[in-house]
Amino acid sequence: MLDLIYLLAPAQNGAQPDGQGGSTMSFWIMMILIFVVFYFFMIRPQTKKQKELQQQRDSLKKGDKVVTAGGIYGEIKEVQETALLITIAKDIVIKVDKQSVFVAPEDAQAAQAQEKK
Repeated sequence: MLDLIYLLAPAQNGAQPDGQGGSTMSFWIMMILIFVVFYFFMIRPQTKKQKELQQQRDSLKKGDKVVTAGGIYGEIKEVQETALLITIAKDIVIKVDKQSVFVAPEDAQAAQAQEKK
């Protein structure tokens, strides 16, 4: 809005200051370039990572080894709609929200090794 006022003000006086039209255009070009850089280097990779993590969580099944957000290692005993029952020791089962569970690093490495074969 302010740019519009600055562009109209010199037109009323009959003369436009040197370089004002070019600086406004270069400002918008720079803003667009900054947005594009943010999108490709920050936003897009983050959304891609979130989708991958959600796919991993959706594919969890009984017997998979996982790590909770709190750092507890365990094995999935039962998969429910929004939660998991995880065995962390003999006869000790905890209920954890699916969103706070990650695939255990050793399972992830084993799965990658199987995919390569």
